[in-house]
Amino acid sequence: MERWQIISAVIGLYLGLTLAIGLISGRGASKSVAGYVAGDRDFGLLVMYFVLGASVFSAFAFLGGPGWAYSRGAAAYYILSYGVLGMAPYFFIGPKAAALGRTFGYVTQAQLICGRFPSRVLSLIIALMTLIAFVPYITLQMRGAGIVIEAVTDGHVPLWFGAGLAYGIVILYVLLSGAKAVGWTNTFQGIFMLIIAWSLGIYLPVTLYGGVGEMFSQILTERPELLSAPGLASNGTPWSWGAYSSAIIVSAVGLMMWPHLFMKAFTARSDKTLKRTVFLFPTFQIFLIPVFLIGFAGVLYPAKPPSADFILPFMILNADLPALVVGLFCAGALSASMSTGDALLHAAGSVIVEDAIGPFRRLSDTAQRRLIQCFVILVGTIAYCFAISGGTSLVVLLLTAYGLICQLAPPIIAALYWRRATTTGVIAGFGAGSATALFFFLSGHFGQNLRPFDLHEGLLGLLVHVPVLIVVSLMTHPQDRAHSERFVTAKA
Repeated sequence: MERWQIISAVIGLYLGLTLAIGLISGRGASKSVAGYVAGDRDFGLLVMYFVLGASVFSAFAFLGGPGWAYSRGAAAYYILSYGVLGMAPYFFIGPKAAALGRTFGYVTQAQLICGRFPSRVLSLIIALMTLIAFVPYITLQMRGAGIVIEAVTDGHVPLWFGAGLAYGIVILYVLLSGAKAVGWTNTFQGIFMLIIAWSLGIYLPVTLYGGVGEMFSQILTERPELLSAPGLASNGTPWSWGAYSSAIIVSAVGLMMWPHLFMKAFTARSDKTLKRTVFLFPTFQIFLIPVFLIGFAGVLYPAKPPSADFILPFMILNADLPALVVGLFCAGALSASMSTGDALLHAAGSVIVEDAIGPFRRLSDTAQRRLIQCFVILVGTIAYCFAISGGTSLVVLLLTAYGLICQLAPPIIAALYWRRATTTGVIAGFGAGSATALFFFLSGHFGQNLRPFDLHEGLLGLLVHVPVLIVVSLMTHPQDRAHSERFVTAKA
């Protein structure tokens, strides 16, 4: 049996086990929309910890993170920074959202926003913007899965087939089991990828350099620019502090605004479970340390990968590891990709049906569930087409999506904490902020970087979004006080 066949067999066993867990976990769920979208609001601490942690740390962290450590050095540390900061507000926002979800039956983020600011147009705008941000994020996961499988099988399993196989399985268990499958497969995948990451993160520096400390000593001597904050830009020049700090801010603001993560507030068994999950979440950042070490281990390695995002599988293949170990590594990388991809696909279908179609047409539970399943397939197909054709850096893909998704933060804060906010103000702010972010993104995309101080387009969008929301709200008629009070005074 050839080496690549052994590796493929290990990958196949992993995919089969993941599918089995996904299908079995959905057996006890109700057939209602709340059961399919919110897991019957019954996730305990273990599942909540891993469903948030594994959903956040994806192919972006397992491949893009090492890729940035390898090519851009200290620039990769922005990922550690925003991961610690971004979950903190959820300690306060999450329980309030969960309480409102139990009271009014909300299962999506837009339902909460539009419950406070009634507007079918606003619901549709949020749904479309979410979908636009989701596609590159799902593309990132699929491409990451394909990159790893193609690399470890020496090209015998091409990217298009590997990505299609892994995400065919993801779509299957999401279709049949919904949120329950996402929760329990994420728990399995999160544990698995932590074990694999730490094993390889220690093994490679010790094998190639004699230890982690010795590795950084040699890098400091030969490539000191990689260890100086804020690291390098994509063109090899020093990354500006404006770009570095604004990337942290935008990512921290946007982290829990991702609908597939925010929606997990509606799945928690209790507010105590949700708060404990937020308190423990920073410990999941420990996962990033070994994957960064793998990226740094490649800096002084004589051979070079075809691209920075390939550095992790490239180093594994050049470390002369047994085929079984390489197969397990690949399964760990797939865990990172699939544990985020399933949550995204599930949320994408849910958001389209609940927020884009639901406000305009009443549907039965059965019809809603079937439509969600149809859109899971559609969104998955679109992302797959981008995944097999694109060559953009995985981290750049995610940072681009964050620019749009962080625009959901002001409406959420206004809905839960500001009585004077109005529907018109929220729509105006959301439109102005998103348009600003899109303008500066496109200016850079077409070779004319118009961003002042090199700030991220998402932060520039927020700097326009918030004042517009405030001014327009103060200029328009206030909401009924009893209505706004139900949201502002909601207690966990």
